Amino acid sequence: MVTPVNPPPLDRTWPPSRTDARRTPDPALPEGVRIRLLRAAYGDPRAAAELRSRLTPRQAAGLDPLPTEPAALAPELLSRHRREIRSLPDDTRLLLLLAAADQYPVPTHAFLRAVAAGRLDTRPLEAAETAGVAQATAGGVVFRDAWTRIAAYETGSPADRRDVHRLLARVLRAVGETPRRSWHRGAGALGPSVRLTAELRTAAGKARATGEHALACALVERAAALSRDPREQSRLLDRAAGDAWQSGEGDRARRLAAATDSDALNGVFALRSGNAAEAFDALLVAVTRRGVEGSVVRRAGEGAVMRGGSEEPEARPGAEERSARREADERSARREAEEPLAGGHLSEAPGLAMPRAEVSRTATSRAGASGTATSRAGAPDTAVPRAGVPGTAAPRADAPGTPAPRTAKPPAATPPCLTETPRLKETPRLTETPHATAAPRTPAPDHAVHLLARATEAAVYTGDLRRCREAAAVASRFGIVPHGTLGGLAAAFEGRYEDARDLLKAAAGRCGPGGDPTLLVHAGIAALMLGDHTRATTATVRAAASARARGATVIVPQAMEFRAYAEFWTGHPRAAETAAADALWQAHATGQDNGACHLQAALAMFAALTGDEDVCRERAAAARSYALGHGLGLPAALAQWALAYLDLSSGRFAAAAARLRALAGFGPGHGHRAIRHLATPHYVEAAARSGDTRIARAAHADYDRWARAVRSPDDLALSARCRALLAPGAEAVEHYRTALDLHARGTRDFERARTELLFGGALRRLRRRTEARDRLHTSLEAFESFGAPHCAAQARAELRALGTPVAATALPTPAAHLTAQQLMVARMAADGATNREIAVRLALSPRTIDHHLRGVFSRLGIRSRIELVRLLAEGEAS
Repeated sequence: MVTPVNPPPLDRTWPPSRTDARRTPDPALPEGVRIRLLRAAYGDPRAAAELRSRLTPRQAAGLDPLPTEPAALAPELLSRHRREIRSLPDDTRLLLLLAAADQYPVPTHAFLRAVAAGRLDTRPLEAAETAGVAQATAGGVVFRDAWTRIAAYETGSPADRRDVHRLLARVLRAVGETPRRSWHRGAGALGPSVRLTAELRTAAGKARATGEHALACALVERAAALSRDPREQSRLLDRAAGDAWQSGEGDRARRLAAATDSDALNGVFALRSGNAAEAFDALLVAVTRRGVEGSVVRRAGEGAVMRGGSEEPEARPGAEERSARREADERSARREAEEPLAGGHLSEAPGLAMPRAEVSRTATSRAGASGTATSRAGAPDTAVPRAGVPGTAAPRADAPGTPAPRTAKPPAATPPCLTETPRLKETPRLTETPHATAAPRTPAPDHAVHLLARATEAAVYTGDLRRCREAAAVASRFGIVPHGTLGGLAAAFEGRYEDARDLLKAAAGRCGPGGDPTLLVHAGIAALMLGDHTRATTATVRAAASARARGATVIVPQAMEFRAYAEFWTGHPRAAETAAADALWQAHATGQDNGACHLQAALAMFAALTGDEDVCRERAAAARSYALGHGLGLPAALAQWALAYLDLSSGRFAAAAARLRALAGFGPGHGHRAIRHLATPHYVEAAARSGDTRIARAAHADYDRWARAVRSPDDLALSARCRALLAPGAEAVEHYRTALDLHARGTRDFERARTELLFGGALRRLRRRTEARDRLHTSLEAFESFGAPHCAAQARAELRALGTPVAATALPTPAAHLTAQQLMVARMAADGATNREIAVRLALSPRTIDHHLRGVFSRLGIRSRIELVRLLAEGEAS
C-alpha cells in the first residue's frame, strides 16, 4: 500500500482491535481542528486520541498549527509498533525497511526493482504476514496501517536506512523518476553537500512544475538539511512552506513559516484562517513595499544606465551602483517568497522562514536509540547542522546571487493568465534598455497584481468594501494595473455603476480554460456581481480544475465557495449541497477555516431552500459565531440571508424583513453591502408584504439602478418583480408579465418560479382564477423539482384558496422523499458509518446527525438501518 505524504483517512477495513469510546477526537474541539487532527493521525482513532491529549490550549483552539512529525503526533502508539517490528527476524525487518522507504514519506514504487537489483530473498516476508504486520502482493508490500509502515522505517538503524535509500536511488532510472531518485540520494547522504543540495533543489522545481507539491516540499526540506549556507537554508525552508501550503498541508506550512517577516505570507494565512481585516492590512503593506522597492531599484537602475557610457573610472557613483545592485539582489530573494503567495502559487516561494530552533526541535524529537536524529523526510538527520557548526541557520537573510525575479519572459510553470494582460506588458522594464547589463531588474508587476487580488478578497470577506478604494489608490500610486474585480468593486461602492459594469465585465471575461486559478476565482466573483451565473459557474469550475491540474489543492474549496451562489440561484440545490459539503471538509482539512465558515453559510442557504430548518439554523449559528470572531462580514451576511429566506418561505414576513435590514450593519463581521444588495428582491418582498413599503421603495430604487447598469436579464426581471410588489392592484400585472419575459432570457430558474408564485397570488386576489391557477401549478411543479417544500406549501395554499384541491405529488423513489442533507446522511449510514463518523465527515454535531436519521426513518416509514439499506438499494436499482 502506497501512502502519500498527505494521506487520506485509513480504510475502515482495519479498525482498532479494541472497543474505544474515543473513536473520534473530542467533539468540543472546533470542527477544523477535529478534522485536521484525525487527518494528521492517518485516520487512526488511537493516534487521534493520543494526539488530542498532547495539544496545547492554543492548538486545541485552532490558533497554533498541529504537530506534523510522527514522533510528536503519537509517540506511545509508535513505540508499541516499534516493539512489534523489533520482534521480527533481521531479514524480515530489512525487507520491511526497504518497503517502507519506498513508500514513506515519498512514494517511489521501486520496491520490486530494488529487491531484484539487490538480489534479496523475499521469503522472510512470511514472518511479517504471520505476525499480521504486512503482506506481500504482486505490486509490493502492503502494511497493516500507516503507523506500522512508519514504525518499520524508524526502527531501522541510520546505516540501514541510508543503504536502502541508495539502493532505491540506483534503480530509479526511468524518464520522469528524477525527482524521486534525487530524494533517495539526498536521504542516503551522510552530511551536508553542496552538490546534493543543488540537485534536490532542481528536482523540487521539476516536481513543482508537474503539480507534485508534496514531493517538492519533501525535496526542499531535505535540501535545507544538507545545505551549509544558513541563508540558503532559510530560503529553502521558506519555499518548502509554500509547497506544503499548495499541497494542502496547512499545519506544516504554518510551522515552516512561523518566523517569517513576509507581509504577503502573513496576509495569505490571515486571509484563509485568521482575521480578514488584518489580512488586508498585511497584503496592502506588501504591495506598498513592493512598489517602494521597485521605485528605488528603478532609480538606481536609471543612474547606472546613465553612467554606463562614461569612460571615467568608477569612483563614488560606481560604489553606489554596486550597493544598489546588492540591495536589489537581496530584495529579489525576498520578493521570490512573496510572489507565489500573492498568486496562489506558494510552491515557488523561497521566502518562507523557519527558525533554527524549530528545525532542531523537530529533528531531535525523532532521535533513535543510536542518538542519530531523523528529519521529517525520515532520512538520517546527521545532515542537519547543529549550533556552532557551519550550516546552522541564522536569522533571516538572503544570499547575494539569488536569481533575480521574473521579468519579460516567465518560465513555463507561470500561469498563462499572468501574461495575458496587455497593459501589464506595456510596463517599461529596465531589462529592455540597451544598457540592461548595468541596471538591476525592476520587480515584475504580475505579482503585485496578485497581491492586490488577495487584498480584494480580504475586502470582500470582511464586507468593508471601502477598503477597495484604498487598494485601488495604492495601485494607482505605483502604476500597477489591478485585476478588474478590484476596480469594479471600488466603483460599485462609490455608486459609479456603469464604470463598475465595464471593469467587472473585463474581469469576468478572463475565464478561459487552463488559466490561473486565483484569477479564475476572481472572474467568477465578477460574473456573480454582474448576474451572469452561467459564466460564474464556468469560471469557478475551471478554477477548481486548474487548481487540481497544478496540484494546488488549497484553491479548490475556495472556488466552490463562489460556485455555491450560482448553483443556488440557478436551482440546483441538491448537487450543489453535496459539492459544498465536500468542499467544507476540504477547507477544514487544509487549514482554511475562513473558507469553511463561508461554506457553512452557503450550506445554511441550501438548507433554507430545501426547508431543513434545524440544519439551516445550526449552520447559520456556527457561521455567524465564527465570522464575528474573525472579522468576516461575507459569511455572517450570507448566514443572515439564509435565516431571512427561511422566514420568508415560511410566511414570517416581518421577521424576514428585520433580518434583511440587519445586513446593512457596518463593520467587519457584521454585515455586507454586496450581500444586502443581492438580497434586495427578497427584502422588498418581505417589506412589502409586511406593510413597510417606504423602506422597500428606497431599497428597490438603488437595485433598479444597478440592474439597468449591468443589463442582466435576471436582475432586470427581479427589479420588475419588485416594482409589481410595490404597485397597487391591477398595475402590478404588467410588471409581473415583464418580469416573466425577462426571466425567460435568464438563468435563475428558482426565482422565476417564485415570480410565478407571486404573480399567481396577485391574479387570485384580482379574481383572474384561470390564469392564476395555471401560474400556481407551474410554480408548484418547479418547487417540487427543486426540492423546496416550504415554497411548494405556499403554492398549494394559494391553490386551495382558489378552491382547487391539491394532493402532495407522489415521489418516485425513497430517496426523493429526503432533503439533500438527509440523503447524504442516509447513504453514509447505509454504508455502515456510525453517527460520530458521519458527523466528522459532514462537519456537523452527532446530535444533528441523530436528528437527520430520525427524520429519514420517519419520512421513509422504517425503523432500522437494515430497512434503510434495502430501500436505498431498491431505489438505486429502479
